[in-house]
Amino acid sequence: MGYSGGVGMSEWARWLLLGCMSALFGGLALANAVAVSIGITVVTGSMLIMAGMIQVGVGIRDDGPLNKVISVLLGLLVTVLGVSFVSNPMDGMMSLTAVITLLIAAAGTLRLFWAFRMRRTRYYWMMLFSGALSILLAGYIFANFEQASAKLLGILLGIELLFNGLALAVLAFFLRAYHERM
Repeated sequence: MGYSGGVGMSEWARWLLLGCMSALFGGLALANAVAVSIGITVVTGSMLIMAGMIQVGVGIRDDGPLNKVISVLLGLLVTVLGVSFVSNPMDGMMSLTAVITLLIAAAGTLRLFWAFRMRRTRYYWMMLFSGALSILLAGYIFANFEQASAKLLGILLGIELLFNGLALAVLAFFLRAYHERM
């Protein structure tokens, strides 16, 4: 029971191994946050280049003249943005960090808005606290923007990989317990 096929590792063990690998890569990303941030920027730039080129190709084949022009111009803009990220990853990291920080601030502002709409409920304080923390985090990033922009992308990826590893390990132990009960 617990084996998915004759020879090999049980299902729960594969999930556990995957979780451990994810956590290991998360730790490596946190230990090398600047290098990972550069890598993320270069990969993002490469994907933008490909998407932009595809957009230009689709635009050239478009029927309407206005659609054709808009599609080709947008494709060229996306391609230029991608080339910019790849050719100068440090500036690209700063751009991506600014966008992420603005999203954090916007999410915090939205949570503050909802908190005030929930004033008379038991959820008010948690929503208020969550929104305020997001606003403070965005403020902290902007206040230390030069240092933060070099590491933020790598730190976020590292944390996500650690949380993913933990979740996969929990899933593995759940599967093991579930199969043992069967």
